[in-house]
Amino acid sequence: MLVLALDSSATASVALARVHGSEAGASFEILARYESEDTRSHAEVMGPYARAALQDAGVRGEDLDAILTGTGPGPFTGLRAGIVTARALGFAWSVPVYGMMSLTALAERAVSGVVAGEAGAAAGEENAERAFASADLVEGAELLVLSDARRREVYSARYRVNAEGYSLVDGPNVCPASEILPGGAPSYAYGYGAGLYSETLEEHGWTIVESAREVHPHAEYLVAAAARLGVENLSEDTSAQYLRDSDAKVPAAMLARQQKQAATQGSAAQTAAQETRQKTAQKES
Repeated sequence: MLVLALDSSATASVALARVHGSEAGASFEILARYESEDTRSHAEVMGPYARAALQDAGVRGEDLDAILTGTGPGPFTGLRAGIVTARALGFAWSVPVYGMMSLTALAERAVSGVVAGEAGAAAGEENAERAFASADLVEGAELLVLSDARRREVYSARYRVNAEGYSLVDGPNVCPASEILPGGAPSYAYGYGAGLYSETLEEHGWTIVESAREVHPHAEYLVAAAARLGVENLSEDTSAQYLRDSDAKVPAAMLARQQKQAATQGSAAQTAAQETRQKTAQKES
């Protein structure tokens, strides 16, 4: 089955994969992948990346069997760009759309190393990730994955490594790195957020995975996680996980109008209720 994955929780990324079955543990191969170099151009690139991935593989949108979108956590505008793109493409092509927490991509990358068919990573990075995943992430180890939430905070989720791969223990959360609780032994911090606040996390007993200091959630690892879980078991909930209230402020003039309208409506409702009571009293008398 053909699966198109999109994530815009940090960088903007798109991956097209062929997953060999919808059941858990299916094998897969990445056919095309794209990722932006920055974390602020999501709206401009998500559509073109999706189109380019399909063109690279010589398939049409109608040929897809599923679309998978990362649901965050992430910033309002950036995260929304990926989710809306996935929903729009699914609607246009009559393809089911599934959602998955974006931090799952980091957990998947940490546990599995490098995904099947990845062509873009340097050999040294591949070897470092494979070595970490195979040698250090023993069953029972704690894995803390982190991405940058800006404002000196991180998005995080805590996992436990097990025989099936990993399971979510806590999260997602947003807070300063200094507020993250210490991990048990062995415990590893993975991802771009871990690199940003390595000293603080090390003081709390977390071992920083050096090969992952620059790693963001990526759509191809959402595909890997989907293959591990089984596409047939994915959630259809694509609601964004913002974790913060919006910074958008209602203009003062608009707020004043809204308050005036609410007051007027409330007064009208009271007048109508009073008139109803008077009419009822007159009929009874």
